[in-house]
Amino acid sequence: MQPLQSEPLHLYVHIPFCAHKCHYCDFNSHEREAPDWQGYGESLIEELQNWARTPQFQGRSISSIFFGGGTPSLAPPSLIDSVINSASENFRLAADTEITLEANPGTVDADHFQGYRQAGVNRLSIGVQSLRDEELRWLERIHHADQAINAYEIARATGFENINLDLMYGLPDQLLPTWLGTLHQAMALEPEHLSCYQLTVEPHTRLAASHARKPYSMPDEELALSFFTETRRHLLDGGYEAYEVSNFSRPGRQCRHNDGYWLYHDYVGIGAGAAGKWDTTDGGIIRYSNIRTPERYMSAVIREGRAVSSREALNRHEASAEAVWLGLRRREGIDRRAYQRRFAEDPWHRFVAKLEPWHRQGQLDVNERSVCLNEKGLPLTDAIAASVL
Repeated sequence: MQPLQSEPLHLYVHIPFCAHKCHYCDFNSHEREAPDWQGYGESLIEELQNWARTPQFQGRSISSIFFGGGTPSLAPPSLIDSVINSASENFRLAADTEITLEANPGTVDADHFQGYRQAGVNRLSIGVQSLRDEELRWLERIHHADQAINAYEIARATGFENINLDLMYGLPDQLLPTWLGTLHQAMALEPEHLSCYQLTVEPHTRLAASHARKPYSMPDEELALSFFTETRRHLLDGGYEAYEVSNFSRPGRQCRHNDGYWLYHDYVGIGAGAAGKWDTTDGGIIRYSNIRTPERYMSAVIREGRAVSSREALNRHEASAEAVWLGLRRREGIDRRAYQRRFAEDPWHRFVAKLEPWHRQGQLDVNERSVCLNEKGLPLTDAIAASVL
């Protein structure tokens, strides 16, 4: 099996505060009128320093840092700067480390963008979701379409050369031509990366509760497939590679951090509700999740240096199945040699009984180098990937 700690390490920093929690959101986000930024920043650094002293993470090189939320663009640039500096002091930070910050178009200005860039952020992910005001109102976003475009233009003027736009399709009563109009409007801005997701009614959200009381007119299976395939076709024609089911980039502009999750790399997660994962020497993994409430998180870090609320261990066979489940989302699929080094077994031989039916139906391609979904199989990614678990 591949030695422990031989793959790149990634750092996820969760900023849980939001000006408003949208009804479809199931992320760990909390509305606060006046967040304790100083206390939260100090807790992030304390937790980061604590994890840096552990055997599984000590002395390793960080390949990417991702500030997610919540709404990270609410945070003062000084907080982002202090976390990046702490990461560079406690880990080895490569000169080309990808450092992403999620931004809400309704919470940014030129001074904030300039401050983030000076702190070391070199990639922005802007949560546009839609470029139609009526859709943004339904989604409960706090920005308008013109603010989204303005935020993008400010980011460019500030000097950011690597920008992602998050977009959402499959909204109630949305027509395919309407969505494609939004998509082409976003493509015309020429971002380096586009993330395009179908709206999902997640359990335990306000949207799920309202949908249960009075169902919205969501796309049926045929229309949902049209949204998916037409999105991929138009983006490919526009020069964007579909390197993952929902993520598209200009050549060489894939999100290194997210790709690290799909490649089953180790990652440190700090902040309220953040999660982390590391490989164990017997081929399994350990995964942890932090306390979700910001105030309880900060209190725990003050007391103990960490704020872990749950911990899970997977053995080698369980971890190998999860690695296949994640790896099938990638355009390149699962590298059979890398998988063999990591788990001491071949992924096709290990899961042939579960994957062969999909292969026989022409939805899965297998060769000596990889196991991957093809265009026929990609719309069934969730079902095919889940079949190995």
